[in-house]
Amino acid sequence: MTDNTIQMNLFQYFLDDNQFTVKEATNLVNSVMKVNNESIRARIYEGVEKGLFEKVSRGVYKVTSQINGNRNDCLLINGDGRDLSMIPDNSIDGIITDHPYDLSKALTGGNRKFASYELFKYNQKDFEEKQRVLKDGAFLVEFLPEESEINYKYLFEIKDMAIKSGFKYFAKVPWKKGDFVANTGRKSKNVEDVMIFSKGEPRTLKLDAKKNIEIATKNNIAIKGKTSYEVRDILINKGFDVCYMKGTNGMLPTTFDYQPRGKNDKVMEAEKPVELLESIISYISNPFETLLDQYAGSGNFVVACLNTNRNSIAIEKDEVMFNKMVENIQSQVELDDCELER
Repeated sequence: MTDNTIQMNLFQYFLDDNQFTVKEATNLVNSVMKVNNESIRARIYEGVEKGLFEKVSRGVYKVTSQINGNRNDCLLINGDGRDLSMIPDNSIDGIITDHPYDLSKALTGGNRKFASYELFKYNQKDFEEKQRVLKDGAFLVEFLPEESEINYKYLFEIKDMAIKSGFKYFAKVPWKKGDFVANTGRKSKNVEDVMIFSKGEPRTLKLDAKKNIEIATKNNIAIKGKTSYEVRDILINKGFDVCYMKGTNGMLPTTFDYQPRGKNDKVMEAEKPVELLESIISYISNPFETLLDQYAGSGNFVVACLNTNRNSIAIEKDEVMFNKMVENIQSQVELDDCELER
């Protein structure tokens, strides 16, 4: 267990408590592994400096930056997104990410080099870690390039690794980049694929319109001309249970059609529009749940989460990009509820 893991376990465990004592923290950590008590105290004190915990009185601390519950918060980490050891099992409600894939032939054209950041290829462990931190039924969303003669084998490997790790293939929806067209390779391109998996059987987010209408009709509730979502709200307001089916919150569209930022306005080459991320977030999660982006880049994911009342954990390895990410987020939203961990 690393120092960060000790802090994150304390952070998560005492999330809903007003305060905890050093003795309680020591007992918690020692129930998981043998750690020197002084090391635990040191991690707590470091947590205070980072803003994870607030000292109330001698030996008593309070969690001040919640990433679950009723608040809409974010945790920004300057670290390696492939190392999720600080995140507890079954604690994340969804992952939306775009890994900087290493396909050098696809990332160059003429005298141009499109990628200036660290590149890599996923391995089996990457998907095992995603599977570990996600809650059962939660969705994993991976942005992937359109299939080509260069990448088709790697795209198959990604799907194969995901399935072997316990994910189920859910759907693939292309992201159409508005009127942007890239004229490289064998054909012009203006789409990327939004690949969606679920951890085991998908969670129940899709409204069961038929059953909800039956409930309303049985209880003489007027719903004529109402949409499924309006019927849901009426049932909730009247104290009735709402029925859901397995799947995303509504039928996925044929395409996500959102224009990317102009070249001069982008924080990084591969950033995704906030509006696109907001749409995906609304399909795979509920308000105040916690979502993760392992390779946060521009930070538009954080902005989209804050705009849609989701909590977020965003990890970016490159320090220069991390600083740009913070500036980009600050330019679009208030950062009062975000903790910066470096």
